[in-house]
Parts: sequence; C-alpha cells; structure tokens
Amino acid sequence: MALSASEEQLMQLLWKQERAFMKDLIDAYPDPKPATTTIATLLKRMQDKNFVDYKQYGRSREYFPLVKKTDYFSKHVNGLIKNFFNDSASQFASFFTQETDLSEQELEELRGIIDHQLKKKKQ
Repeated sequence: MALSASEEQLMQLLWKQERAFMKDLIDAYPDPKPATTTIATLLKRMQDKNFVDYKQYGRSREYFPLVKKTDYFSKHVNGLIKNFFNDSASQFASFFTQETDLSEQELEELRGIIDHQLKKKKQ
C-alpha cells in the first residue's frame, strides 16, 4: 500500500526522528505549520496502512515507523521500473543518466557503485 504525498512528507519526518510525539512532528514542519487535527488524521491513516504505530504514555502517544525508509524506497523504485520502463533496469538507468544532467564525477561514482556490485555478484 502506498502513502499519499502528505503522508509521505510526514513519514519522512518520522524516519528522520525515529520516534516522535505529535508536537515534535509538527515542530519539524516548515511554516506555516499544519493543524494538529491534520497530523492526527494523517497518523491515523498511516497506522491503518501499517506504516506507523505508537506507544501510549498517559495521554500522549510516541509514534514510530513500522516500515524502513530503504524498504519503502526500494518498492517505489521497483514499481517505477516495472510500470514505466517495461521492467527493464537498463532502460531506467539509461533514462536516469540522460535526463538528470549528472556531472562527470557523479557518473564516475555510479560506475564505481556498479563495478562494486558486479564484484560482489561474482564472489
């Protein structure tokens, strides 16, 4: 199940803080800050989707993510490759390197990452 853009924005803040009370999350937003009711609604929806949970402390709730950021991002990228690039990682890589205006240094870094992964696969 996917997150909406506003849920994803809130999830990014929670991933960054790891554990947070609602006040901490609201404080992390840029001005103008969202209403408490808005954040409460988003957290409830995210809880229903099994992305977050909380621990109760009296009347306060400390929220924490149930999904790792890397897992969420990995599913997104794999879905993107499947749906927009005919399930072809090479088509995705070609598009990514041509359309993102990467510098020569960034392309060299990507080559290094790919070479490293190739070496790991051969072991």
